[in-house]
Amino acid sequence: MDKVIQVTGKSELFVRPDTIRLLLYIKGIENTYEKALNQSTAAVEQLKKCFKELGFNENDLKTVSFGVDTHYENYKENDNQWNKRFVGYKYNHNMKIEFPIDNKKLGQVVYELAHCHVNPEFNIHYTVKDQETVKNELLSKAVMDSKIKAQILTEAIGVRLQEVVKIDYSWESIDIVSRPMNGLLRGVCEPEAQTAAYNLSVEPDDISISDKVTVIWRIE
Repeated sequence: MDKVIQVTGKSELFVRPDTIRLLLYIKGIENTYEKALNQSTAAVEQLKKCFKELGFNENDLKTVSFGVDTHYENYKENDNQWNKRFVGYKYNHNMKIEFPIDNKKLGQVVYELAHCHVNPEFNIHYTVKDQETVKNELLSKAVMDSKIKAQILTEAIGVRLQEVVKIDYSWESIDIVSRPMNGLLRGVCEPEAQTAAYNLSVEPDDISISDKVTVIWRIE
């Protein structure tokens, strides 16, 4: 049986965000499936129009998920027994749009959403555009950390490190995002005169991400 050593390498990076990701949520209930579908479509078209007025292209607004489903509510009968009754068809259309970090542009977008007829719910995230490069660097550092630890351990016990037998990596999704703005009270922000924008001053901190990989080495 071959002698092996198993070492877990860890890595951490602090990444400067360069992109704003705006997540938008449109939802509602109609009494027929067709009305729910049409209302959702009309709301999306109105949102596209709002963003187009800000200089975006129509295809910049991406659908993350969409669905129409039956919706029921609970109610109590005269005998105090709970039951369900059909309310209508509920639609949920979740979208996102991304653009380079720019407080002035963000202020314009938030102002437009606050005054848009659709009035969607939204969250503001900060992320990085080239996520694959960041993830690859993180993984590379974790593998290197495993190798350094393995070399230290084998030297300490007087054996030699040989070839890699197995690499165990979970490939879990790494969310490179920060949320410094948990919510925005529209009534608190006053529009600047003749600019149709909110005056926002947000400087997001670096995003901390980490990863790990386990490597099994043969030793002699």
